[in-house]
Amino acid sequence: MWLYHRFPLSFREVEEMMLARGVVVSHETIRQWCDKFGAAYAAGLRRRRARAGDKWHLDEVFIKVNGVRQYLWRAVDQDDTVLDILVQSRRNATAAKRFLAKLMKTQRRVPRVLVTDKLRSYAAAHRDLMSSVEHCQSKYLNNRAENSHQPTRQRERAMKGFRSPGRAQRFLACFSLISPHFRPRRHLLWAIEYRTEMRHRFRVWNEVTGLA
Repeated sequence: MWLYHRFPLSFREVEEMMLARGVVVSHETIRQWCDKFGAAYAAGLRRRRARAGDKWHLDEVFIKVNGVRQYLWRAVDQDDTVLDILVQSRRNATAAKRFLAKLMKTQRRVPRVLVTDKLRSYAAAHRDLMSSVEHCQSKYLNNRAENSHQPTRQRERAMKGFRSPGRAQRFLACFSLISPHFRPRRHLLWAIEYRTEMRHRFRVWNEVTGLA
């Protein structure tokens, strides 16, 4: 599970890596494991992580699902923690409101500041759902959310696109929690601090997956 979500690998490549370790398992079994346990493991990591920040950055990016353009909406806080994602077929005001409502339901609160680009759909959603919250719209202030799309782009290329909107939503919802868990902000850590942090994160992962 962690190999598939942490690195841009296919199920067959994970199968080969497991075989090198003496574990015989088919790529189809690995796929079924990811489908069956991915959401539960992601939820376990969500419960154990620190409270999210109060400055939310929202952005949307197009992805190809079975050759059709869809839009991946994403929210991160000021510490690059992914708050929520949603795959939708539109990027209009209705889609923005749907994502913002889902985000507030997940977080059970509203932010102190909302940061978006200049897409007008955000302004409409902000006006209807959280008009009391400060809203900053700028082309340059939202780099944090835009950069958070990069791991998804890597996986999209490795997977040669997604097969259906529902499958893309299920995978990316798990991927957005599991992958960052194994990606501490290494540029801010000394080598010994990074190794200590990774040992801690693997202990948490073992607790979530029942290996502790």
